[in-house]
Amino acid sequence: MVEKREPVVRLERGFWIITAVFAVLSIAAVAYWYYAPVSSWLPEAARPAEEIDELFKFMAAVASVLFIAVFGYLLYFSFTFRAKKSDAAGAIGVQIHDHHGLELWWTIIPAILVIVLSALSVKIWYQIQIQPNNGLVVESIGHQWYYTFRYPQVHGEITDAMHLPVNEPVTLNVTSADVIHSFWVPAFRLKADMVPGLINTLRFTPTLPGTYKIICTEFCGTQHAEMNQQIVVVESKAKWEAWYHGWQQKNANVSDALPKAGGGAVALAGGDPKAGQALFATKCSGCHAVGPFDQKIVGPGLKGILDDPKHPNLVDGAPANPADVAKILQNGYKGDYPVAMPNQTANGLSDKDIANLVAYLGSLK
Repeated sequence: MVEKREPVVRLERGFWIITAVFAVLSIAAVAYWYYAPVSSWLPEAARPAEEIDELFKFMAAVASVLFIAVFGYLLYFSFTFRAKKSDAAGAIGVQIHDHHGLELWWTIIPAILVIVLSALSVKIWYQIQIQPNNGLVVESIGHQWYYTFRYPQVHGEITDAMHLPVNEPVTLNVTSADVIHSFWVPAFRLKADMVPGLINTLRFTPTLPGTYKIICTEFCGTQHAEMNQQIVVVESKAKWEAWYHGWQQKNANVSDALPKAGGGAVALAGGDPKAGQALFATKCSGCHAVGPFDQKIVGPGLKGILDDPKHPNLVDGAPANPADVAKILQNGYKGDYPVAMPNQTANGLSDKDIANLVAYLGSLK
């Protein structure tokens, strides 16, 4: 009895020509990524940015080779083995299967790539998350829609920019006061989610003086797009120390880095409208316009809030007077608005800040 065997299928000359072309393209792609000047596209302003770029280049090189092979052979076989007009209806193309050598290598090679990728990734992850760091410890708190920063031995929160000394190790702890935000500095190649009730940690060393944008990459509300206005300033040790001691003196009388909401009545005497105006721009303008009541962003416009015959009461029903405005700033407000107004603690306001804000609101006639 004659054994029935499948016909032997041999690859044509065109296959080997196209394979050689793909090999040359793959070598060119790998060489491109090996020499790619990533740091000229985006500065490497901190360690381990260089290591992260090398990992990116490795992944890009592997992905390029896979793309060339998969997409190239897909086009080649689609053209070479396309149906011909002379084929019978319902004809079945050449059946190729059970090539043990091919199956072996397409299992071994991806496994090796995954192991190498895992080793490189864990090495970088260890530097960012685990490696001991005895340098400067900084905290950043996400708010709708800005960041605040806290430094050891500096009372209160800093709301303008984060300042860091060059070539000094930094441990950055991030969290949120309201909703989920994200802290991303592209020049550092570092990003972490800011989650209420959770602290995430990043460890790095700034290496290149300059100013670098902080960007929120987690949709956090109607003004999410505004959370790219603040910066990290990397400067010399001497300049950083001058800035640091300046904030120590400026906030010397601030009693607590996170004021407690819902305490006793705030003393409003001596409130400074100019200081309140500056504070309003950073803390309140994302939700409130300096216009009439109906000019809403998230909450109502606040012009004439203490002297508006059409709206004699505040949103919580209390009379529109300085003391009750201060209570809302202390305790926050949850009502018929898409976003709750944060309280004094969440907003990082001292009693003096509240007095200044009330004085400014009272000046809006």
